[in-house]
Amino acid sequence: MLVAGLPFSRAAEAAAPARGESPDTFEPGEVINSGHRFFGSVSRGLASVVEEATRRWGRPNGYVLGQEASGAFIGGLRYGEGTLFTRNAGDTHVYWEGPSVGFDWGGDGARTMMLAYGLPAVDALFTRYVGINGSAYFVGGFGMTALAANDSVVVPIRSGVGLRLGANIGYLKFTPQATWNPF
Repeated sequence: MLVAGLPFSRAAEAAAPARGESPDTFEPGEVINSGHRFFGSVSRGLASVVEEATRRWGRPNGYVLGQEASGAFIGGLRYGEGTLFTRNAGDTHVYWEGPSVGFDWGGDGARTMMLAYGLPAVDALFTRYVGINGSAYFVGGFGMTALAANDSVVVPIRSGVGLRLGANIGYLKFTPQATWNPF
């Protein structure tokens, strides 16, 4: 299924936790307001993307706001950093990096919001999340995909600038400290 021009991973749907309305989760309106402040004028499609993610996986129990850069020519790399916001564990600075392989070329820089579903603790974020990604934009773009690990799902929503075309499979590895090693 395509949403905002990008495919969702069927594995992420299978790993999605049951929809619960816990006090540790965020209302869609809270996430949308935070995203509007973060993305600024390019956030016109943010509400529909967040609503689609909420429809599929329920209310997130955390979200990351950050920035990233990536480049690819068949094989690619992505690096980013941001802050994880949770209701019950406070805010935590996080980094992510990861390789990809596929029919993909170009480069981009993006402001990124990642919705986190089913995180039992902040430390559970620090693992590899696997998924399929696709991009098609010239100068700028906006879209989302889904990545899964264990019983957690992370949904990156990106507003990027650059030139990018293609589809790939890869993972993002979240770490508490910056590293250049994507593996």
